[in-house]
Amino acid sequence: METTVAAKAKARPHAVVVPYPCSGNINPALQLAKLLYLQGVYVTFVNTEHNHRRVEATEGAEALRGRDDGFRFETIPDGLSDAERAVDDYGLSLSMAVSQRCAAPLRELIARLSRTAGVPLVTCVVPTFLMSFALDVARELGLESVLLFGCSAAALMGHTRLPELRDKGYFPIKDEAELETMIDWIPGMLPIKLGDISGFLRRADDPDNFGLRFNESETTNCAKAGAVVLNTFEDLEPVVLAALRVEYPCVYTIGPLGSLLRHHHADEGAIADSEFTGLSLWKQDTEVVAWLDTQEPGSVVYLNFGSHTVLTPEQTAEFAWGLAAAGYPFLWAVREGAALPPEFLSEVPEGRRRLTTWCPQERVLRHHAVGCFVTHNGWNSTCESIAAGGPMVCWPGFADQYTNSKYAYEVWWVGARLDDEVGREQVACRVREVMMRGEDSGVRASAEMWKAKGHRLMTSSACV
Repeated sequence: METTVAAKAKARPHAVVVPYPCSGNINPALQLAKLLYLQGVYVTFVNTEHNHRRVEATEGAEALRGRDDGFRFETIPDGLSDAERAVDDYGLSLSMAVSQRCAAPLRELIARLSRTAGVPLVTCVVPTFLMSFALDVARELGLESVLLFGCSAAALMGHTRLPELRDKGYFPIKDEAELETMIDWIPGMLPIKLGDISGFLRRADDPDNFGLRFNESETTNCAKAGAVVLNTFEDLEPVVLAALRVEYPCVYTIGPLGSLLRHHHADEGAIADSEFTGLSLWKQDTEVVAWLDTQEPGSVVYLNFGSHTVLTPEQTAEFAWGLAAAGYPFLWAVREGAALPPEFLSEVPEGRRRLTTWCPQERVLRHHAVGCFVTHNGWNSTCESIAAGGPMVCWPGFADQYTNSKYAYEVWWVGARLDDEVGREQVACRVREVMMRGEDSGVRASAEMWKAKGHRLMTSSACV
């Protein structure tokens, strides 16, 4: 008679998915986890205890219930004390804590899963970028590993050259003008400004800048994974992907993840939108969809700068008056506590504006009323906009957003770029530019072309 361990070893594969604890990594990781589950893989999805409580508060415990037939949610601590969580530079504190304090809890979780009745042995660990400690845990335990890099192929290639840029003396940055230096020797990439390779370079006057060093080491650690999966598709970044595969032989494209998941559910009738998206750390305003239903097709400008960007009062005012001058109805995800000019609220009719703190973005971008997206170009937002066929007005501010923005407006031609020092006249001009319809709207036509290419990919290939 087979032992219990031997029997479990012959059971279905079991992937432990471990995302970096921020929305930009949690949601694509959950989409990938659901795709694996649909292909018969037993999945354990690992949130931090802190984020688990946040999701319960915003979406309810039901969102984290899992499924008895092979999808479970588990937690590990993020390593932060309450005092560390309260500091202004919370993101850096979180990166330090996760990389230094989470390996042991993950190892203990995997051991506990192996002792749990009805749960197959863990066969693979699937961390996202910035969680390379999980690759070390997998290696120690003799498990396979796959890393989900939740940014573009171009962003990954740029990050691989950070050590070389340092060795060549491009940083530490001594003068802001150096950020305009054109770098034309990165394999697979078009000439790109130094400051557009990574937003961390824009803060690289300090040679010991933790954010930059952390991204360098985490990119190097990608090589520890048995395979690297990218949330992109072949037609979108063919040249960069070819260059990446010289350095990482096992690179796979599996995107856009939201569209791919929707395609797999296509024959199952009405499915809740939550099946296609992820877990929200903020309360979502779903009533915005009803407001969009009252608007004309392609008439609404949607603004959302993601979960990290904090606008100054001056920047908020410039965007507000730029929107007012553009003349279109708009939906704006404004951070709680942001100070909009009082006269702006009185001068712009309520019927032309809808303000919210957070909303179901993928659903909004797919709505027929949305005509363009004013965005920070986080990679999830960029992918969702491309999949929806919507043009963008690009205003990057962090990490890989500069690279994504460059490719959006210079390579894929689906967007227009705003200056870093945003001004109301330019906001109005760029919004009008991308909202144009008909023969003169090359940006809109290009956005629709990329949507069609992505759709053909979904319908012509066995994607997972």
